[in-house]
Amino acid sequence: MGLNATLMTAGRSLELFTAGIQVAGQNVANANTPGYVREELGLGTNTPYEAGGLILGTGARDNGIRQQLDYHLEQQLHAANTDAGSADIRSEVYGRLELILGELGSGDLSSQLNAFSASINEVVNQPELISNRQIVLQEGAQLATSIQDIRANVDRTRTALTSDIKGYVDEVNGLVDSIAKLNTQIVRLESAGLNGSQAGGLRSERLTALNRLSELVPIRTNEHSTGSIDVHSGSDFLVLNGNSQHLETATKSDRGVITSEVNFAKSKSPVTSTSGELGGAIDARDNILGGFADDLDKYAQAVIQEVNLIHASGEGLKGYESVTATNTIDDTSASLNTAGLGLTPKHGSFEIKIYDRATEATVTTRINIDLDGLNGNDTSLDDLQTALDAVGNLSASIDNVGRLTLKADAGFEVKFSNDSSGALAALGINTFFQGKDSNDIAVNETLKNNPHLFAAGLGNGPGDNLNAQSLATFFANPSSRLGNVSLDDFYSSLTSQIASSSAAESALAEGFNSYHNSLGGLRLQNSGVSLDEEAINIMELQQSYAAAARIISTVDELFNVLLSI
Repeated sequence: MGLNATLMTAGRSLELFTAGIQVAGQNVANANTPGYVREELGLGTNTPYEAGGLILGTGARDNGIRQQLDYHLEQQLHAANTDAGSADIRSEVYGRLELILGELGSGDLSSQLNAFSASINEVVNQPELISNRQIVLQEGAQLATSIQDIRANVDRTRTALTSDIKGYVDEVNGLVDSIAKLNTQIVRLESAGLNGSQAGGLRSERLTALNRLSELVPIRTNEHSTGSIDVHSGSDFLVLNGNSQHLETATKSDRGVITSEVNFAKSKSPVTSTSGELGGAIDARDNILGGFADDLDKYAQAVIQEVNLIHASGEGLKGYESVTATNTIDDTSASLNTAGLGLTPKHGSFEIKIYDRATEATVTTRINIDLDGLNGNDTSLDDLQTALDAVGNLSASIDNVGRLTLKADAGFEVKFSNDSSGALAALGINTFFQGKDSNDIAVNETLKNNPHLFAAGLGNGPGDNLNAQSLATFFANPSSRLGNVSLDDFYSSLTSQIASSSAAESALAEGFNSYHNSLGGLRLQNSGVSLDEEAINIMELQQSYAAAARIISTVDELFNVLLSI
């Protein structure tokens, strides 16, 4: 090897060692930068050449600056991000639901139900006291208010989650745009054959974006040899061959709450995964909270219907001068069992009593409710109005929204008993509660204004408590509307299930986060910057640089000797 070749080899070495020191300096400068991936200058041996039978080396060459990244580990981290993100959201929502129920507090729904039951027992003991009947109405109103408050809080939480979901969608779209833009920049830089670390910085930025994206939605990535990376979520793509796809939201109503569904903008397919913060929020809103709203509706409907079925067949201390049904029927000519009432009447009858205040005489008329499906003459609201209007000293009418109104003549009162059809409870006549579910359950306004109408008896005078006895026992009786379990058992099972699910979800979230942290530790070992290692690398490169410089100095001395000969 001649002196010129030696000089060129040493000069190239100086360039390589300088680049190595620059890379090490870049690592040191970004040691505390979140998401930064350690870079390393790859060195290789240049192709040797033969001269006079000797194989002579031509020094070192650079193989480019590469990030120290384990792509398999990155895929595992992305999956762990997704699992931890969804578990954290669900665990948080279960915690909110437990706070809403407040089962450990004195004002929880179980306590309200027990207080309502206890107030009815007081009427059983002393039915003649108006104050006891007033307390029943107050406790019933408090129970209804508690149910409505729980439902309102659940609905507000669902609305808040919908707002969060829209925020997640916007963040996903921003990250998708950023990754697509970074793809273009990385391909442009690396295709130019640059050995600087500009592409490494962009790659770190892209990795940070991918890491956050994987927390929001499940992703799969595939990197091309050009440096571009494709991103898929489920069966759809987010970034593919220079194209990108956003997510979009569409407003809809679900269980009386304005929510939004999330779709892929181009394929229009819905986002169905329950993983990631976005999927976890959707699942929590629609299944955890939405499912609880369904159960609360079932519970409220059972309370309304079971109490009303009993109350509608009883009598208060006074009868009605006028009473209007609380439930409406759109098609008054349809049979009552197909008219869309919350409680479906059945084949049977009820008794209507017209009480004459002057003579204290009572005339009882049986009203048949034909719902056997035979002969095409099943009872409609129109038929019922006609039959009731034919009763002496009573007029019956239907208003423009499909509500039946009964009005006794002056000096008379109307009472009810022995309803085997459930028609009175279904229509909302002589009932304790009004409303259809947890959104609108309330004590009947007519009853609230006149506690004398509370149907504690069956027509045997002020001391009659027979109907109150039936009301007092319904709480513990199995209900077919609740799968043949009692109200107490149904609600107790519901709250226990929520507590159990909350504990399980919390444990699951803790496990996912622990696994994620362990993967993060492995990534830090593999891709993180060690200041000690970088200091050693810099010292080694410094010494190598000095050695190469010494070679150049020696060659320079040899040239001077040759020139002086």
